[in-house]
Amino acid sequence: MPAVGFCGEWFIFTCDKKLVAIHTKQARESFVFDCSTAEKKPNNTKDVSNGDGGASEETGSDKVLAFAVSPSGNLVALTDDSKRLVLFHCEPSWQCISIRWVVRRCTSLMFNQAEDQLLATDKSGDVYSFSVGEPQREGELKMGHLSMLLAMSMSPDDKFIITADRDEKIRVSHLRSPYNIQSFCLGHQHWEGEAPGLEVLMGCSREADLRVAVSGCRRSQKFVSALLVPPGHPHWLLSGSGDGTMKLWDYESGRKLQSWDLKEHEETSSSEADKQKKPTVCRISCSPDARHVAVQCERASTVHFFTVDQDGEEKLVPHRRLSLPHCPLDMTFDPEGQLWVLMDSGDAPLQIYTHRRDSWESDAESPELIRVTEAFKPHWETLEASLRTDSRFEHLYKVNFDNVAAYLQKKQQRLEEQLKRGGGTQKANSNKKART
Repeated sequence: MPAVGFCGEWFIFTCDKKLVAIHTKQARESFVFDCSTAEKKPNNTKDVSNGDGGASEETGSDKVLAFAVSPSGNLVALTDDSKRLVLFHCEPSWQCISIRWVVRRCTSLMFNQAEDQLLATDKSGDVYSFSVGEPQREGELKMGHLSMLLAMSMSPDDKFIITADRDEKIRVSHLRSPYNIQSFCLGHQHWEGEAPGLEVLMGCSREADLRVAVSGCRRSQKFVSALLVPPGHPHWLLSGSGDGTMKLWDYESGRKLQSWDLKEHEETSSSEADKQKKPTVCRISCSPDARHVAVQCERASTVHFFTVDQDGEEKLVPHRRLSLPHCPLDMTFDPEGQLWVLMDSGDAPLQIYTHRRDSWESDAESPELIRVTEAFKPHWETLEASLRTDSRFEHLYKVNFDNVAAYLQKKQQRLEEQLKRGGGTQKANSNKKART
């Protein structure tokens, strides 16, 4: 899926096989890196992913899977589905520092605050650390989950690494010794199905029947899709999930501070299809001054804003919703606190929103927007082609089978058959007595 970000004054977006960087303040030449023309993996490179230490036969399509920007804005890294890990230096000019190879396809990247490590999570649940100072050095396995990792964050002091997986778990580990787990933040789940009525429960003569009857009302755990430690609040963690909620945690203790169901904050759906959409939280972004938090849900044309409440009891307060003319593909704050939104529209793919007078207003005449849009247009066809894919998160939802209805129907049939057999027996016995 397309993604956007800022590296200093460079606006960065990735689509399909390309990473494109456009300077927002100066008329500098854009930087384009095409993974399809990048260095290929050597044939003698060992790949442990196939289990025998030989080269894997699995080949990728060179699509960019994730990218990350260092805290200082001087370094950028990307990874693609051909298992490349590319490191760039962007100032004073763009330069590719190294191309390394990962064991399995990565799902997220992140630099630590000291910028001496680049951490990568992969689809098998492992976290690898790559040296920045030694750009040719292979990655070191740091830790692992039992499920696919989807998001990662770190504490500002580089003490903790926070990882989230498909099975609802958010784990807080010590970066220097990841086997030492500080806490778990658990709670992204909801209840599915309806509880059986009293007459159903009373009709269950066996414990096994009761277990089946209540199995339709169960807790469903949802994957965690977004994590953020907001700037200015080093002990907070914001998390978003496939259950359509955003939660605020004190991550060192694992204590949940607040929770919001974003679907409840949505405007009334216009169609039944809209009501059935799963509002997966795909991006949580915070302004540089830490005053505003923007939350984006997949396939929803609304951005939710929250503000930090320093005086009240609540930590974050829902501020307002921003309705967009098209569904956003991704969003990010620039260093000045303006929200840049990439939308599924060939006419106006980029929009800037500025906070004025307690509301977010479009700034269509911004010179930065005009400059970036002009440089962006030649790449729109590539971006448009990359959008013809399924949902990024659809395959992560687990399929639940509800056998309660079928069980109750079969039980009712058994009861009716027993009544019929019982009625026939009683009639035969009464006829026998009459003859006697």
